[in-house]
Amino acid sequence: MNRPRSETSSSEDSGPPRFVVGSTMRHVLVMTGTGAAGLIAIFIVDLVSLLYISWLKDPSLTAGVGIATVVMFLTISINVGLMIPIGALVSRALGARDRQRARELATSGSVLMVVVSSLVSLMLLPFLPPLLTLLGATGQTHQVAKEFLWISLPTNGVMALGMGLSTVLRAAGDARRSMYATLSIAIVTVALDPVLIFGLGLKANGAAITIGIARFVYVYVAYLYLIRHHSLLARPSVQGVMRDARPFFAIAIPAILTNIAAPASNAFFTSIMARFGDEAIAASAIIDRVTPVAFGGLFALAGAIGPVMGQNWGARNFERVRQTLRDSLLFMVVYVLVVWLALYLLRAPLTLAFNAPPLTTDIVQFFCQISGFIWFFIGLVFVANASFNNLGFPLLSTFFNWGRATLGMIPFAYVGAEMAGPKGALLGIGAGSVAFGIGAAITSFWTVRRLERQATVPL
Repeated sequence: MNRPRSETSSSEDSGPPRFVVGSTMRHVLVMTGTGAAGLIAIFIVDLVSLLYISWLKDPSLTAGVGIATVVMFLTISINVGLMIPIGALVSRALGARDRQRARELATSGSVLMVVVSSLVSLMLLPFLPPLLTLLGATGQTHQVAKEFLWISLPTNGVMALGMGLSTVLRAAGDARRSMYATLSIAIVTVALDPVLIFGLGLKANGAAITIGIARFVYVYVAYLYLIRHHSLLARPSVQGVMRDARPFFAIAIPAILTNIAAPASNAFFTSIMARFGDEAIAASAIIDRVTPVAFGGLFALAGAIGPVMGQNWGARNFERVRQTLRDSLLFMVVYVLVVWLALYLLRAPLTLAFNAPPLTTDIVQFFCQISGFIWFFIGLVFVANASFNNLGFPLLSTFFNWGRATLGMIPFAYVGAEMAGPKGALLGIGAGSVAFGIGAAITSFWTVRRLERQATVPL
């Protein structure tokens, strides 16, 4: 609903949009740092939740939650695809100093995001048994995963709304409050997980219940920040939502197709690991939790540069768009090298903390040794895709993501598994990402040059 803007909001609106002035590297670092703090906090909580479950010393519980996470990754990836047009459209409108249009787009985008994400979750529920079987779940592992998802999936629409509102905050340049909203998930989970998992004896289901409660808190915090400090939400109307659906889905559909490539490839990798038993599935689950914690800065970077690029595109300052891309790639290289070293040094304590059995330990420690090689080229794709999505070339993002997830993943991982087991599958992922990472980075600079020649800003 419309509310008077606070004094904070008035002072923020009086000058030029935040990202069209000042150091682009500083904007990248601040937006990425605040975004990473919130994201990594959530990922750490997910890691800790799996750690708690591993302390129950039942591999079927760890494997069941790991397979359930693969399905949840699909829904969250769709949410991220729906989130991208909100950030792109709102930041462009703010860059063009059309605040009323930005408010309308933020409102319509949030409504559309909730509707689509809720429908996706409801459609998945009846197909969970065959889907989990396809992923390699059997017996107790299958039952644990199914119960976990029946509890957590119905609140996916709530999570989508929180992500949408948080994206509007970031599009307005308010990375700090967006971070606080995201951190609320971590705070709730840290407080409730031990109580529900151990105190009430709910085990994996306790972690799933905590997820739902934390999502409602996330929405509440993000909504309060948005209406009190930015007044970037209006009362939704059917006419407004229908009017904005076309530009929204013009970006959202390619973005969703792009994002579901990751869970599709992840599902394929999990099915490969399932061939080697529950210990290998448990290793995959641990890797899936460790990876976003370790490389959360790259996830945050991909979301951080969108508003910076969008506002400068709206202001038709293409040299700053290009410099933002350069700064992002430099940050990515340094970040991957630092994280790679940390994982290599901590590989033994990490597996000890999870009470990992021998095969699980062997796979996880091997991943820590080669993680930098894998994620350097995936990071190139991340940065390039963020550029494509926010500069009006979402189909290129779809091409590179699906190309890496299919041609760059399936044959390499399959052959690697046949030749060297789970370790060979991990090596295959890295080898298949090389060409797509380099190609995506080169193409991202070409898109900026093309926009500069066209010099148009369609809203």
